Amino acid sequence: MDSQPKMKPNAREIAAKLRDEIAAGTFGPGDRLPGGRAYAKKLGVSLMTVQNAYAQLQTEGLVKGVTGSGTYVRDAAPGEEAPRDSAKRVTDLQAEVARVSTELADLAERVKQLESAVGSPGGKPGS
Repeated sequence: MDSQPKMKPNAREIAAKLRDEIAAGTFGPGDRLPGGRAYAKKLGVSLMTVQNAYAQLQTEGLVKGVTGSGTYVRDAAPGEEAPRDSAKRVTDLQAEVARVSTELADLAERVKQLESAVGSPGGKPGS
């Protein structure tokens, strides 16, 4: 049994989960996303958190809100990239950014180690 309390997701994390589900085809064009209130209750977050996640997906062009009805995965217009493909592309880009960030952090640590081995930049070694 896990004794650690489960962290509540933030809007960015909820949007990422839904984006992944759109990319995987769990939600396809025209499908309605879970209702905001019920989804917020299920996740243990505020309605505003879910609304912010949906707004993020709408800004990305993946979903559209229909007043009084809900939030739906957008249908692609002719010649336009499908939301599933857009979601997959965003997910792939986020993974690449994370990979590059890790590499940059590793490089920064190596530079720091080299600088301490040879002395500070601009200073005299061994002083």
